[in-house]
Amino acid sequence: MKKPSGKANGAALPFHLVGLWTVAVTLFVVTANGSAVGHRRVHVVELTEFGAVGDGVTSNTKAFREAISHLSGLASSGGSMLVVPSGRWLTGPFNLTSHFTLFLQRRAVIVASTDMEEYPIVAPLPSYGRGRDMPGGRYSNFIWGSNLTDVIITGENGTIDGQGEFWWDKFRNNELKATRGHLLELMFSKNIVVSNLTFLNSPFWNLHPVYCKNVVITHVTVVSPVDSPNTDGINPDSSSHVLIEDCSVVSGDDCVAIKSGWDEYGIRFGIPSAHITIRRLSCVSPDSAAVAIGSEMSGGIRHVLAEDVSAFDTESAIRIKTGVGRGGFVRHIRVRRVRLRNVRYVFWITGNYGSHPDGGWDPRALPKVSGIRYSDVFAENVTGLVGRMEGIENDVFVNICLENVTALPNNVVDSSSPRWKCINVEGKAYRVSPRPCAGLVETAKPCSLLGPPARPLAHCLVPNDVQQVGGGGCPTRTSECAACAVEEPSSFNVEEACPAHSCDALRGVM
Repeated sequence: MKKPSGKANGAALPFHLVGLWTVAVTLFVVTANGSAVGHRRVHVVELTEFGAVGDGVTSNTKAFREAISHLSGLASSGGSMLVVPSGRWLTGPFNLTSHFTLFLQRRAVIVASTDMEEYPIVAPLPSYGRGRDMPGGRYSNFIWGSNLTDVIITGENGTIDGQGEFWWDKFRNNELKATRGHLLELMFSKNIVVSNLTFLNSPFWNLHPVYCKNVVITHVTVVSPVDSPNTDGINPDSSSHVLIEDCSVVSGDDCVAIKSGWDEYGIRFGIPSAHITIRRLSCVSPDSAAVAIGSEMSGGIRHVLAEDVSAFDTESAIRIKTGVGRGGFVRHIRVRRVRLRNVRYVFWITGNYGSHPDGGWDPRALPKVSGIRYSDVFAENVTGLVGRMEGIENDVFVNICLENVTALPNNVVDSSSPRWKCINVEGKAYRVSPRPCAGLVETAKPCSLLGPPARPLAHCLVPNDVQQVGGGGCPTRTSECAACAVEEPSSFNVEEACPAHSCDALRGVM
């Protein structure tokens, strides 16, 4: 086998990579304001240079691991890119590296091996204390990395296939010794971009950034059978400054679920999920939610904006899940411009969610839920309650606001049946139809006029040391906007940090 050069020059690159080099070696990640962040990778190699065979049968575990090991040594000299060409590339789990791009060409499919010998059992996440399926550890994730910086996973709509049916069958038959692994998990990492890919048939959750900062997930498709167990689409977990946009998910569980640890382990670990924006999400999930908050939320969840969400044949739109023993908090959640069809619930807040990691959970640990605002919601063919909102006795969920809501029942719903169920919740409603429950007091003014002005929510979605190029936004290094890295945005003003520029990519509105 020819030793790969890893150099980006005409002599070293194979001929068929020259075009890819010209187009893709400088990847432009488009941010919300139309500007872009350039990531130039100096070293580019193709997987076949390491002996890989894309026939869907030959194991390429060694090729993937050797390629990434080789490229990891080039991080400090301009970064690197591994190109996966068209074909079906069977492989066991592999780790990513920093200052690295994994690029899947058109019709490239990375296929997860079903050889369980390739999936060692590893330690559980510290904020969970045990595997989610059962006590103990968990099987290795398929693609993962820890303590990484500047990682891009992208391509020309290539596919990553987890071959989950193998794992689902074993799970249903109680044949596994540990919790299933995720299709893609990055831990303790920052400045991550996942884009222009399809993720299929994950054994467990699909995309799981945990303990991460500055994450962009855009133009991603996630598909699993709607009866597959726990195949959540995108789960930011104890992570901050996350943007999820223009994604489509068909799933056996929540399309997006924001988490932050489980009971006493999440409380002790204490890393919240914060400053998360979800926009232009399409979801199909008959037994779960388009966007879920929890139920593992013991480290806290705050400052979430979900907008332009469409859900069809889905159990609920935005669901908040928590319970006694979770502790933590859910606050400053803003949901707007939601379109629903064939859903069971429009609004669902659950304060009685069970499941605990072990007997060490504290019944005195009560979650604090406040500052939840929904606006501009239209739902048709609602088969159940418009609102099922259940707080906790002696722990009322407060400051819930609904405005400009229309929910139309399906033809078989009895017009005399209750449309709302509200227990231990307090809030206000403006222009809500059907008329809300007594706990949501009807007002003559929209929620935004009832209290102090909304505060800006800052997002640092690109590395501080990366130059922004293209029109719009802050035209200089984003370090000038470094103020948006603060945890609480009350004193941050984007227009002051970047005068005369919109900087929409760095800001959401609460």
